[in-house]
Amino acid sequence: MDPILFSPTAAALQRDTGKSKETAAANSLEPATSSSASVTVSTSSIRATGGVPGFDKVASKNVTALLGKTAYLNCRVKNLGNKTVSWVRHRDIHLLTVGRYTYTSDQRFRAIHHPHSEDWTLQIKYPQHRDSGIYECQISTTPHMSHFIHLNVVEPTTDIIGAPDLYIDRGSTINLTCVVLYSPEPPAYIFWNHNDAIISYDSPRGGVSVITEKGETTTSFLLIQKAKPSDSGRYTCNPSNAQAKSITVHVLNEALLSVAGEYPAAMQHGGQAHHRSSHLYCLIFCVCLLLLSP
Repeated sequence: MDPILFSPTAAALQRDTGKSKETAAANSLEPATSSSASVTVSTSSIRATGGVPGFDKVASKNVTALLGKTAYLNCRVKNLGNKTVSWVRHRDIHLLTVGRYTYTSDQRFRAIHHPHSEDWTLQIKYPQHRDSGIYECQISTTPHMSHFIHLNVVEPTTDIIGAPDLYIDRGSTINLTCVVLYSPEPPAYIFWNHNDAIISYDSPRGGVSVITEKGETTTSFLLIQKAKPSDSGRYTCNPSNAQAKSITVHVLNEALLSVAGEYPAAMQHGGQAHHRSSHLYCLIFCVCLLLLSP
């Protein structure tokens, strides 16, 4: 009998036998069969993507963000293939995003991903102190892979050394030092004001200069040479990324100070501060009243 006539039947028997083996393997609960299937999936995934999924930790760093200013937590994933990337907040184990979709009712959170990009970014608008903590970037492998990013929400603070009052004798140099702390980046600018008016460094008065040193801690020095009573008043340091801070400067006549015999508290003399009891300031004004009385 011509064997060609029986070929389809033989092929059908082979297909049935193959299906039976696949069904038996699928119904089997033996660990070896399950492990074998897992290895097969992993191998095919590697073939499809060219490698095992993983994190680029250099491009997925911890973040320090300014209070109230949008924060971006970036997670860069290599060889993602057909897997998905999710963001989970550790504080309450809350699923925030899956792929490009957001799974939280808090509209401050949003997933950002551009086609053909390896970056999966979690955007947080108007971050608050309570948003500080650990955020987990997950890859949907089995078991899932995780990379943890810490968000620190800070509020820069401004301080002027010697505040709230500084006393200086006439003719000395006023030296005000403003320090900006806890800022993730240096302020773009720092304005100095005198009685709410921006100080002009090229004004006819002359002798006014500012030196600003930027870094993790930014320091700005305001120098006013040959101080006179008209230089008295409120001086304000106003950084671009932090709250303003003020100090009140009192320029006093040295002759009156010699009558009192002492310097008031926080007295700045020749660039140095002399600390004495604060009640002497009242004594100086009493002496002034006596000298001016008829």
